[in-house]
Amino acid sequence: MRWAIVLVACWLPGSVWAAPDTVVVCPEAFREALGPWIKHRTEQGHRIELISNLKSAPQIRAKIREIAKGKALRFIVLVGDADPAMKDRRDIRARCVPTHYAKAKVNILWGSEPEIATDNWYADLNDDVVPDVAIGRLTADSPAELSRIVEKILTYERSANFGPWRRRIHFVAGVGGFGKVADAVLEMGARKLITDGVPAPFSTTMTYGSWRSPYCPDPRRFHQTTLDRLNDGSLFWVYIGHGHKRTLDRVRVPGNTHHILDTRDVAKLDCANGSTIAIFLACYTGAFDAKSDCLAEEMLRRKGGPVAIVSGSRVTMPYAMSMMGTAMLDEVFIRRRKTLGEVVLHAKRSMVAPQGFSTRRLMLDMLAKAISPKETDLAEERKEHLHLFNLIGDPLLRLRHPEPIKVDVAGTATAGGELRVSGRCAIDGRCTLELVVRRDRLTFKPAGRPKFDATDQALAAYQKVYQRANDHRLVHFVVPLVDGKFEKTIRIPDAARGACHIRVFVEGAAGYAVGAANVRIKQPRPEKQ
Repeated sequence: MRWAIVLVACWLPGSVWAAPDTVVVCPEAFREALGPWIKHRTEQGHRIELISNLKSAPQIRAKIREIAKGKALRFIVLVGDADPAMKDRRDIRARCVPTHYAKAKVNILWGSEPEIATDNWYADLNDDVVPDVAIGRLTADSPAELSRIVEKILTYERSANFGPWRRRIHFVAGVGGFGKVADAVLEMGARKLITDGVPAPFSTTMTYGSWRSPYCPDPRRFHQTTLDRLNDGSLFWVYIGHGHKRTLDRVRVPGNTHHILDTRDVAKLDCANGSTIAIFLACYTGAFDAKSDCLAEEMLRRKGGPVAIVSGSRVTMPYAMSMMGTAMLDEVFIRRRKTLGEVVLHAKRSMVAPQGFSTRRLMLDMLAKAISPKETDLAEERKEHLHLFNLIGDPLLRLRHPEPIKVDVAGTATAGGELRVSGRCAIDGRCTLELVVRRDRLTFKPAGRPKFDATDQALAAYQKVYQRANDHRLVHFVVPLVDGKFEKTIRIPDAARGACHIRVFVEGAAGYAVGAANVRIKQPRPEKQ
């Protein structure tokens, strides 16, 4: 029966054979568990060809290239782990798909191994290192694990929950530890990425491991806060910082360190709303060829964990990671790619494509010069990250983009005064309207932290400041949506000032919509005596 599904996938009405657009490398023992996924993708119009996992990596690649001659190939899905012991044990080899090892040139300057485990090699059809099709790996070790992964993918795509989780993006960041100047540059780059890379209609949070920052919660609660953000449900959950194969970095305060996340915490993952897509801008978290399963693999297999993970298999470098993160945001929010695999594919291609003048690129290049070894070739560093970053998940995973909301509002307003907001939307549903400060600003002025205070009272204050820092709202309303139109006159708080946004979100029965407009809040002129 399962072979019939595969054959039908490449057969069109009128007895015309159509070239496959998707190649799946899958162990025989896993094909029944993959059946619901094949059926789902076939119903979406994909033409799938399965090939054996028992050949060598070069033989598998040659078969993929042969299929690609049909000029239709867009996706490659590898089903199974890349266990290093598979060469010695036939039972392990039967459930694995071999990966490729590329020679490291740049990241060895940062202490990495001389070889990089990469699936990018399969997606490079013309030997220029740059991927030509989207690729991802479902790292299951058994049919039962694969069934859980498939169920999570199908649940994600079929979800009719169009609530606020779809516009949330959670960032968790550690401290670089590269030195005072370099860390300051990294922090500036991360702030720029979040402020400029994520469109204004979307909601973001930051959980930062520097005790001096208002975005640092009570350090004793950093681990729980990280879990809460994962389980909250969000479009993306992004970690920026140091990582290892099975654990993230620790939060350091004078006299102590605090846990963030490791593989032992995976059992605690339970996304209450939609499963998130996790992005690790960190070293080793995606080392899918390691003897023990890495953090990304463990998270993918957990029913309540992320639906997919983008992560690095070896030491990754701050400059190229920033380039990759920025490029992925562009592919999601500007180019609105239809699948996660295409987001990763085109982000990689963008990293090595010739770039024109760009303020953001100049800033990232400056960051690289501040923290990279002097002998680093930035072009080679970007190219090496095509190997380093891999998608642990389904490259065909469909992204549900929001409908636009047209927001009409005056460009300036006065604190203490009124502001009329109106707009229209193609989706009917619950309409939320907010006045928010821009992401690089706060609604209050936090007190400085020249010294670390470990008392319970002081750390409780950390938590309160953290919660305030992550709430950018000045006012918040639920407004009626009549025939796709809304209108509201809001009073601006007396303390409001500076660059702000009107942000609108509509949660509908069959979709969601977002919109925003810029507004600058001025303080009223003092009355003449």
